[in-house]
Amino acid sequence: MRTTIIEVTNGPNNWGKFLVGRFEAREWDRTSVVGRQDYSLLGQIGWTEAHVWVLDLQTGEGACFLPGSHASVKADLDKHRIWVCPLYEPFLGWLYRQTDYDALPAIVNLPDAPFAMAGYRRDGQTGDPT
Repeated sequence: MRTTIIEVTNGPNNWGKFLVGRFEAREWDRTSVVGRQDYSLLGQIGWTEAHVWVLDLQTGEGACFLPGSHASVKADLDKHRIWVCPLYEPFLGWLYRQTDYDALPAIVNLPDAPFAMAGYRRDGQTGDPT
């Protein structure tokens, strides 16, 4: 997996630390030993080269997302119910608007991101997840 670490601030208030990852050829070439052996395991389970994994380095939790999908950042986060720092959602919104994931900066300042004293776990969806 090709990864980069990005630090995020909203001025002097909050400080987020995120690892953004994308699958590499080695992972795409991996076939299943149980399922179809003539097709990428990642492709079999629905991942695409457009998916990105975003790990909150402070909380140790993250998820894979599909920027540009029809879902909103909020809907994507509600689906995963991960524990995140206050800057995760604004950062994910910023990340969704990027077009060159090979040129991501080391630091991003989001001055309009709201301040919060602590991270939180998303409430998420209710009911049957299937």
